[in-house]
Amino acid sequence: MGSKGAETRQRMVAATLASIERRGYYGAGLNQILADSGTPRGSLYFHFPGGKDELVAEAVRRAAAVVESVLADVDPSDPVGAVAAVLGAFGDRLEESGWECGCPIAAVALEVSGTHDPIQRACAEVFARWTESIRLGLVAAGRDDADDLASALLALIEGALLLAQAQRSRVPLERALRTARVLLG
Repeated sequence: MGSKGAETRQRMVAATLASIERRGYYGAGLNQILADSGTPRGSLYFHFPGGKDELVAEAVRRAAAVVESVLADVDPSDPVGAVAAVLGAFGDRLEESGWECGCPIAAVALEVSGTHDPIQRACAEVFARWTESIRLGLVAAGRDDADDLASALLALIEGALLLAQAQRSRVPLERALRTARVLLG
């Protein structure tokens, strides 16, 4: 694939990510994605032969980079700092988007992972990577309970994001951070 093809593919993925962040899987219409990306319909099936599911799965994988970039910038042996950084980054995204853009992986997973295998696999892959990243930080911090605690912390973060979005408030994020401090204390 040439640079023009790669650019077209990237524009479609970016437009899909923007759409699923605000409207979820079912609200992300292909016609709107194509219009937003400035690409013809034929490009969709050329770059994503699996159609919308393949395109959304790729957008989910791209969205994972948000958390991964935040985690890359924190001291892995400081799990409280990592949780604070992730909650802060997502809280900022929520507020800046008018409370529309929470965690796109969770939004898509809740909506279609039971019925769309490619998307379920992409969501599971992302959550597994995030859990492993948290687990490695906990191991670096000397935690013997890193496996269970990593899953609990990810669940705490995701739940807090959902509540913050629904309540249009950072309070659930602040409470989640206080709870993480207790768990990690």
